[in-house]
Amino acid sequence: MAATRLIALHHTKGRTLHKCISERTDYAMNPDKTDNGTYVTSYACDPKTASEEFLLSKRNYEQITGRKRKDDVIAYQIRQSFRPGEITPEEANRIGYETAMRFTKGNHAFVVATHTDKAHVHNHVIFNSTTLDCHKKFRDFLGSGIALGRLSNIICLENGYSVIAPAPYHSNTTYIHEERGSCFRDKLRDAVDVAFSKKPKTFEDFLSELSLQGYEIKRGKHTAVRGKGQTRFIRFRSLGKGYTEDELRKKIEGVVKGTDLNAKKKPAYKDDGFDLLLNLQDIIAKGKGPGYETWAKKFNVKNVMKALIFFQEQGLRSYAELEKRAGDTADRFDKLGSDIKAYEKRLKEISELRESIITYSKTKLIYNQYRQSGYNKKFFAEHKDEIMAHKAAKDSFNRIEGKLPSVKELNAEYQEVLSKKRAAYAEYKEVKKDMQTYQVAKYDIDKILGIDGQQKETKNREKSR
Repeated sequence: MAATRLIALHHTKGRTLHKCISERTDYAMNPDKTDNGTYVTSYACDPKTASEEFLLSKRNYEQITGRKRKDDVIAYQIRQSFRPGEITPEEANRIGYETAMRFTKGNHAFVVATHTDKAHVHNHVIFNSTTLDCHKKFRDFLGSGIALGRLSNIICLENGYSVIAPAPYHSNTTYIHEERGSCFRDKLRDAVDVAFSKKPKTFEDFLSELSLQGYEIKRGKHTAVRGKGQTRFIRFRSLGKGYTEDELRKKIEGVVKGTDLNAKKKPAYKDDGFDLLLNLQDIIAKGKGPGYETWAKKFNVKNVMKALIFFQEQGLRSYAELEKRAGDTADRFDKLGSDIKAYEKRLKEISELRESIITYSKTKLIYNQYRQSGYNKKFFAEHKDEIMAHKAAKDSFNRIEGKLPSVKELNAEYQEVLSKKRAAYAEYKEVKKDMQTYQVAKYDIDKILGIDGQQKETKNREKSR
């Protein structure tokens, strides 16, 4: 699960523009929080000089457009927090990078710093408000924070991590936000689940189990508990549905009587061979009865209809086929991404080698004169740039195995690799759309059919017997 927040960073009164930017980037890239910079990545800038590069782009923007406003946003910060223990710092950084890239569409330089100093791994993404071409600025449109959250959820879904269920407007649902204490509530919910796994017979037995886990109990009209590192007590009613004191007491009564009131119903899916399309249609048909209003509130009707049309168009008839297509498109997406990176690497190598060959040719005469002068110091001082460039080019040739290719051969290879990259990228965009479509459809179907991770795991174990 990832919780996101988009923050606009402004020029603070009394500080220089450079100071304002560097304070944000320095905090994000703090070595104590990022394992000495291990979990810091960037796009279109060097992390060490990001603040200077951001500042230079803003000066170029003012010169090109002639526009300058005192209340301009200098940069944006994305905070992306993950549930404790759900993700590694490396994966969190990769997801943060992809989130920033897709949110900015590759038009803004950014730095991604993953902090590991707290119980939950979280990202700080600082991206420049000015575009790379210095002609425009990021448009913080109405609802951009919501769009960011949805994008983050999609990326988490694509990578096999849980997502945040959308909360109704003005709801009291508590989200996980870093440095807000909600991690304590997550830990308390987990502790409650652990306590119930011990099958307490009374509410006092349940509280005793919490005490054994290190929680301090405060009795009264509303029972509250406090764990290690907390300054305030947390009431059960603040934990959300299923965790209020009244619900917990009823659940204990249900466990004792053998009728757990909060036990989940069995999933609506059948064996892998069932007709998924017919099952969806059956669900919709059942929804048209007297309980339709309740059903419509539980499931998004538009999503059900959308899924039904999608499966009809794709010719999908089973859940196994849906899983396979979702997995195949994800694998193809990863393969194309790796191919594109390899092509980009080779294009860079060709460009650098071609530049070295041209430089070597241009400076060869000067370098020969330098040798003939007996490596004269005065001659070196007068032609230092050409001589050093010649040496650097020659050194780069030593890393080439076999015969050194000609510029003509390199040009031909460059065009060939570039064509492959363009073809791969065109397919990459199409596969990316397909992957997102299948993953989102699968997510919707899982909710509609009542399939959760634990149930599917049990189902797979039964099949393997």
